[in-house]
Amino acid sequence: MMKRVNRIAIELPRPEHGDANGAAAVQELMGGKFGEMSTLNNYMFQSFNFRGKKKYKPFYDLIASITAEEFGHVELVANAINLMSYGNTFPGDPDTAPLQNGKDKRYSLHFTTTAQTSYPGDGMGRPWNGDFVTNTGVLIEDLLHNYVLEIGARTHKARVYEMTTNPTARELCGYLLVRGGTHIIAYAKAIKVATGIDIGKMLPVPHPDNNAFDTARKYMDQGLYNVLYTWDEPEYRDIRQIWKGENPETGEPLHVIDGMPEGAPVPDFEEKPEMFAPGIDPDDYMKIVKRLKENL
Repeated sequence: MMKRVNRIAIELPRPEHGDANGAAAVQELMGGKFGEMSTLNNYMFQSFNFRGKKKYKPFYDLIASITAEEFGHVELVANAINLMSYGNTFPGDPDTAPLQNGKDKRYSLHFTTTAQTSYPGDGMGRPWNGDFVTNTGVLIEDLLHNYVLEIGARTHKARVYEMTTNPTARELCGYLLVRGGTHIIAYAKAIKVATGIDIGKMLPVPHPDNNAFDTARKYMDQGLYNVLYTWDEPEYRDIRQIWKGENPETGEPLHVIDGMPEGAPVPDFEEKPEMFAPGIDPDDYMKIVKRLKENL
């Protein structure tokens, strides 16, 4: 089972102006081949289907623990897209075409299919595809796939960072560069334990390291490049058998936190009358309030 906490991983700034095309670029980090939906679903199905959970427990714990974090990454990317969609349209009579800005933006799904919010698809509007999941059941093959998957994800985050100066997108990418890079190291260490081969010597891939990205630097300074979490569950504490020693890039000691990130409040997004969202007029809202209070 999964336990949901009503917080997001970090606080994301609300930009002063909408950035529809920037939000479209960030969509690749949601539902692209190397997006957060792919990392989540790869690790989730690998953890569900893991054979020999007790015998090979440290490896199972590692994949299951990272799965939990990836849920939060999907949520974080969605919130970034939603914040970047602030102010792209304005309320108005339907005959004034209040959504007219949407016809000139490259991601029309944000204006037709969602209420200017995130979509489970890539940066070109293609829905996320289950074919992106690799779960062979062969432990070393799956670990190697995860290592390459995280490297691909890092490449895309670095490129999206360079595509936009939007503060929300930059904050998101900076954090994910650090945490995704941590997962690369985690899978490299797991491969070394399983095979004796130290592929961590290849890192960082791609260059440069995280300190080259302004919004990533503060998360490096906080030590978030050196920690994995157990999410308060004692069952996953055997990740310590893998997550130990030094960070191959920084030389700093690695450690496990018995808990979870502190997180930040979930943004409360304003109503969008021009999108008919949530579509409750004031009179109906007061009727709902009255019904909710009937049995108190």
